[in-house]
Amino acid sequence: MRTYTVNQLARLAGVSVRTLHHYDEIGLLKPAFTGENRYRYYGVDELLRLQQILIHRELDIPLAEIGAILDAPGFNRLQTLQKQRERLEEQAKRYAGMVRTIDRTIAHLKGERMMKDAELYAGVVSPEKQAEYEAWLVDRYGEAMEEDIWRSRKAMAEMSNTERAAMMEELRQVEEALAEGLRRGLPPQATALDPMIERHRAWVGSTWGRPCSPEAYAGLAEVYEHPDFRQRYESIEIGFADYLIAAMKAWAARQDGR
Repeated sequence: MRTYTVNQLARLAGVSVRTLHHYDEIGLLKPAFTGENRYRYYGVDELLRLQQILIHRELDIPLAEIGAILDAPGFNRLQTLQKQRERLEEQAKRYAGMVRTIDRTIAHLKGERMMKDAELYAGVVSPEKQAEYEAWLVDRYGEAMEEDIWRSRKAMAEMSNTERAAMMEELRQVEEALAEGLRRGLPPQATALDPMIERHRAWVGSTWGRPCSPEAYAGLAEVYEHPDFRQRYESIEIGFADYLIAAMKAWAARQDGR
């Protein structure tokens, strides 16, 4: 049986020796045996297990969950690989669609071809993900939310490419300014944030196709509790999700007192 030392396996798999040591320490990937020279040695089973660990990590599954999956009594390596292949193939198709949309947009901006507005978003937003998010909204806020979703779609569809680009740039500037408040240590309740909050509320109204009242704005802050929103805001600045939610609610509460 061919075996590999830690250094050899690290080079083979493209991971660090430290990573393999860590996997050993937490019981995720133990060596087949330890030699008299105190070197760790890995065999075929360990190589296949490491492959599964790395695939699961690429699929954004935490290490603690990976161990539970691989050590489950009914775990079948072949079936798991087949399911992973299906999932990755679907992702590959989606990414290929996004690349085509990007290529068409580049050609459009260069004046090499005409492009319909609806083509801008082909393959960019997963229909399943959009449907899942809209269902979450309706389930949490009732059937009246369906009308708001329809109105928002209509408002976006009626915008030109230039208007959409300007709208997204406005959002970027507003979010960056609010995130800067967090970086500077301003509390989310600070009235110094009001100008940017007002711009943010106006931006929301433009996507809704109607004014956004203080009450509706506070309700939107609760919508931002959704994991997808949280992930997006945390990518701007760590802690920004809670900061923005608190700032929105604080602004809306102040309007009630006026």
